[in-house]
Amino acid sequence: MNILKPVKAQAALEFLTTYGWAFLIIFIMISTLAYFGILNPSKILPNRCTFSSEFSCVDHQLKAEEVRVKIKNNLGEPIDVSSITLTKDDGAAFAGCIQAPASPITGWRSGEIKDISWTGCTASSTGLISGNKGKALVNIKYYSSLSGSTYTKESQGEVYSAVQ
Repeated sequence: MNILKPVKAQAALEFLTTYGWAFLIIFIMISTLAYFGILNPSKILPNRCTFSSEFSCVDHQLKAEEVRVKIKNNLGEPIDVSSITLTKDDGAAFAGCIQAPASPITGWRSGEIKDISWTGCTASSTGLISGNKGKALVNIKYYSSLSGSTYTKESQGEVYSAVQ
């Protein structure tokens, strides 16, 4: 009777040891893939430029020291833009950037496309590294030309793209 108990314990220990080795091998494989960047999802995500329905992104370009966006007015009426700001994910502004055209923008007709660029940014403040993917957030404060500035609204957009 005493001889059977060690056999059962030995079988259970061999079972757990076999699974332990299997988990260790799987862990080493996943760690290796992550180390070499194969499991980095940002490399597989597509480039995108999205805005709320008031505006549409026609084209975009991210560089280490420059951000360019072509935006179309989809509101169906002319608007005036009081400000357009460019920030990072954490809400910090891109330092040293010069916006063209400068705010305010008046008489932006429905369906008209504006090419807005921020140039001369310091690469250290943007956090954009050439060859990697980067993100810039665009915030537009606007109002209807007919209603006036007391009815200011806000629209947000995001540019996520490979940095050139």
